[in-house]
Amino acid sequence: MSGPTGDPGARTAPTSRAGRNLPAALAVGFGLGLSLIAILLFVPKVFIGVVGVAVGVATWEVAKRLREADVLVPRIPLIVGGQAVFWLGWPYGSNGVVGAFAATVLVCMVWRLFDHGLQVAPRNFLRDTAIAVFTLAWIPLLASFSTLLLLEPNGNLRVLTFMILVVCSDVGGYVAGVLFGKHPMVPSISPKKSWEGFCGSLVFSVIGGLLTVTLLLRANSMIGVVLGIGLVLVATCGDLIESQVKRELGIKDMGTLLPGHGGIMDRLDSMLPSAFVSWLVLSTLL
Repeated sequence: MSGPTGDPGARTAPTSRAGRNLPAALAVGFGLGLSLIAILLFVPKVFIGVVGVAVGVATWEVAKRLREADVLVPRIPLIVGGQAVFWLGWPYGSNGVVGAFAATVLVCMVWRLFDHGLQVAPRNFLRDTAIAVFTLAWIPLLASFSTLLLLEPNGNLRVLTFMILVVCSDVGGYVAGVLFGKHPMVPSISPKKSWEGFCGSLVFSVIGGLLTVTLLLRANSMIGVVLGIGLVLVATCGDLIESQVKRELGIKDMGTLLPGHGGIMDRLDSMLPSAFVSWLVLSTLL
């Protein structure tokens, strides 16, 4: 069988049904997962720094892709202000997050208004500033809830719980989708996502929620059921949101930093809304 160059001895890397290099994706996924587990168990505050770097890179990836599509979001205020939104949750809690978010929105508006000087009116000002605010909310604002979750009692175990459930959702969806997927869920946005995969995500995540909330958090198992269902819903929506953004931009991935996965943002799409829902559910019910 010929490889990509026509050489009978050439071989291509095994790919998944999603078109990914499966061995590379698994290696990167396991490596990242084990590293984050070790950090959360032994040096939990380092997790804030790791996520802060990921937020900065993801914001840069999205801003770069947007500007390639002639959407001139103000990159410097987005990246710097996004770091403020994320980091100020550590010393100041939700007040720091909200204050930094509002200040960054104002700076983005003014920056885009005058980025071509005082003599030239900006083109597509409303569109570009609206998308900048969307990006700010989509990445650093949602990511800040992982910090708020970490700072609560047994916060490292709460963060570990939400991360395990997102992985359960991904694995369950992939396995069920590959084995049984026949009915497309939202074919106009993500043709490979199926209702069978969604059901697999739901089963895996609910089981994962029951186990992690009971064994890690020592709490009522029904909280795990609520959390499991909630995370499947928002993780699926987070994945679909990024798929639609990439579809409108005409790209496959936001970046190329992670072999087999794409960019940092391609790994955070389901994690970001899940961090918020995990904070909301666990801070309310525990």
